[in-house]
Amino acid sequence: MNQLEKQFKIKKENLLNIYCTAGYPQLDSTAEVMLALEQHGADMVEIGMPYADPIADGPVIQESNMVALDNGMNLPLLFKQLESVKDRMTIPVILMGYLNPVLQYGIEQFCADASHAGVSGIILPDLPMYQFEKHYKQLFKKNGLSFIFLITPETSEHRIRMADKLSTGFLYAVSASATTGNAVDITSQKRYFEKLKKLQLQNPVMIGFGINNQERFHNACRYAAGAIIGSAYIKMLGTQVPVGDGTKAFISCIKGELPLAC
Repeated sequence: MNQLEKQFKIKKENLLNIYCTAGYPQLDSTAEVMLALEQHGADMVEIGMPYADPIADGPVIQESNMVALDNGMNLPLLFKQLESVKDRMTIPVILMGYLNPVLQYGIEQFCADASHAGVSGIILPDLPMYQFEKHYKQLFKKNGLSFIFLITPETSEHRIRMADKLSTGFLYAVSASATTGNAVDITSQKRYFEKLKKLQLQNPVMIGFGINNQERFHNACRYAAGAIIGSAYIKMLGTQVPVGDGTKAFISCIKGELPLAC
């Protein structure tokens, strides 16, 4: 059982997963951002591996990818940055990205290096389930890495159950068939989320895409173990506010600890 799986044993509701792009806003920002998230109350951190064509992401995360790549971020450097903070991180670290850079790096080496750097889980939205099951499932398992699949409101029950069977850690429920950053009225997807609860899935569910304020976070937590926030946090990182101060205020706002509008 890795750190991600342990987290869901310890805490079963209102989990906050915050996404940040490696190498954004500055090349050496990754460690500072991770430690700030750890310090100020995130339950897990999802690190985006910059890619030139992030098709599932909206303009905010796309732009952060371009900035990070222009800064010089790459996978070898990312793993060095992760290793530099792994002994100070107690919350799970997840890597999210796209398959092509991982294949170019070498998927066996990628899994070994991710594990060595303290990573608990991997999200590769464009890795097909059949390919994962046939070629890579045992490789991730060997390296103690959870693999997380995404589902959408259009995913059939058969594919939801297949994704649940193959996932470890949690199941990523996309709130709507849209790119990241588009605000979503969680209550409008009530039937979808209630359906997931009735399926009695083996993995906890985390809701992502369009969660950008306190109300949407708490609405998502009514139907799932927690929620994932990305674009709204990336926007904050793009301001001139110091990372620590901005992260503290952002998380306090999302959790309802400060009377602020996120």
